[in-house]
Amino acid sequence: MISLTVALDNGLLKTPPMGWMAWERFRCSIDCKDDPKNCIGEDLFRDMADRLAEDGWKELGYEYVIIDDCWMSMLRDEEGRLQPEPSRFPGGIPKLARYIHDRGLKLGIYADMGTRTCMGFPGTTLDKIEIDAQTFASWGVDYLKFDGCNSNPVQQMLGYPLMSKALNATGRPIAYSCSWPVYVGGLPTNVNYSFMGDICHLWRNYYDIQDSWDSLLSIIEWFSNNQDDLQPAAGPGRWNDPDMLIIGNFGLSVDQARTQMALWAIMAAPLIMSNDLRNLDNSARAILQNKVAIGINQDPMGIQGRRLLQEKSHIEVYWRPLSHSASALVFLSRRTDMPYRYRNSLAKLNYDTGNYKAYDVFTGSTVKVLNATTEFTISINPSGVVMWYLIGTFWSPKNFLICQPS
Repeated sequence: MISLTVALDNGLLKTPPMGWMAWERFRCSIDCKDDPKNCIGEDLFRDMADRLAEDGWKELGYEYVIIDDCWMSMLRDEEGRLQPEPSRFPGGIPKLARYIHDRGLKLGIYADMGTRTCMGFPGTTLDKIEIDAQTFASWGVDYLKFDGCNSNPVQQMLGYPLMSKALNATGRPIAYSCSWPVYVGGLPTNVNYSFMGDICHLWRNYYDIQDSWDSLLSIIEWFSNNQDDLQPAAGPGRWNDPDMLIIGNFGLSVDQARTQMALWAIMAAPLIMSNDLRNLDNSARAILQNKVAIGINQDPMGIQGRRLLQEKSHIEVYWRPLSHSASALVFLSRRTDMPYRYRNSLAKLNYDTGNYKAYDVFTGSTVKVLNATTEFTISINPSGVVMWYLIGTFWSPKNFLICQPS
C-alpha cells in the first residue's frame, strides 16, 4: 500500500458536505451567447452563490458552490497549469473564489485524472497532479471533485492517493471527493473502503444520477442491496456519495422529492443540490430546507443508516441511529397504485421496550406517544415516504434542533 500523509489530516467534513453543484442540472452548456442563463461560466456560479447567501441556504449548512466539468480552456498555460476558458470566466477563478468567500461560502472545482475529462477537456495525468493541486490551492479552492474518465485502473490506483498527498502538501484545507470506486465496480474486493477513507473525504460509488424517478430508485436499490459492504465504510470525514440532489428540477413529483431527501438523510449522504436556485418552487425549497431532515443527515455520530425490511406489500423500512439515543425511520412505498395503509410496531423493528415520541419530518406534526409494543398505522403515498424522528419521551423536536450545528 502506498505510504502517504492523507488529505484527511485537514480535519474537514466531519459531517456530510452540503452545497450546490452544476453538473446534473446544467451539464456542459457552454453557449454563453445564446443561452447565458444556463452557461457554465462565472455568472452562473455567482448567481448560485448569491442565492445560497441570500435565500436562507447558508444558515442551514449549504456552503459549497462546486464547478463541475467544462470550466477549462482546451489548453494549459505556458507554465503547464490548467486555466479557465477566458470567454466564460473572464475574471479568472481567484476572483470568483473571492466573490464566493466574501459571502461566507466555499468554492469547489472539478478535475479528471485521465488524459481528458469526461467531456473532453484537459485531464490531470499523473505528471500534472502536483501542479494542479498547487494551482487549485493558490486560487483559493476549498473542494476538489476528482473524476476518472479516460484513465485505467493502474493510473487510478496511483493517481487518487497521489492527489490526496498533493492536496495535503499545499497546506490549504481542501475537501477531496474521489470518483475512484465507481470506475472499478463500487464494491469489495475491487474497492478497499478502509483505504478509501484514509485518502478521501467522500467518494462516488455508483453511476451518475439522472433527472428521473427510475434513476433515483436504481441508486436507492443499489445502495440498499449492498449496504453490508457500504454502510461500515461511512463515518465522520469519510462518506459514501450516492450523487446529487435533483429536487427542484423536472423529473420528480413532490412525494418522490421527499423520498430523495429522506433517504439521503438516512444514508448520511452529501446534500449537494444540482438545480436552478434562481427558479425553485416553494415545495422543493421546503423539502431541501427542512431543518429536521438536515439535522438527521448532519448527525455528529455519522453512522449511516440501513434498510431494515422489504415487505411483500412493496413497503420498505429504513432506520438510522442518531445522537442522544434518538433515531430516524423512513417508510418508503414502492407501490404505484394508491396510498397504502401500513401497520407495524416499533418492537417489531427491534426498538427497546418503552414509550417513544415520533415527530413527522415532512408534516411537522408530533405523532402521539407510541409504546414499542403498540401497533401503529400510517398512510404512505405511492413512491413517497413517511419519515419519523424518534425520541424517548423526555426529549422533544425542539431539543433536537437546538443540538444541531447551525
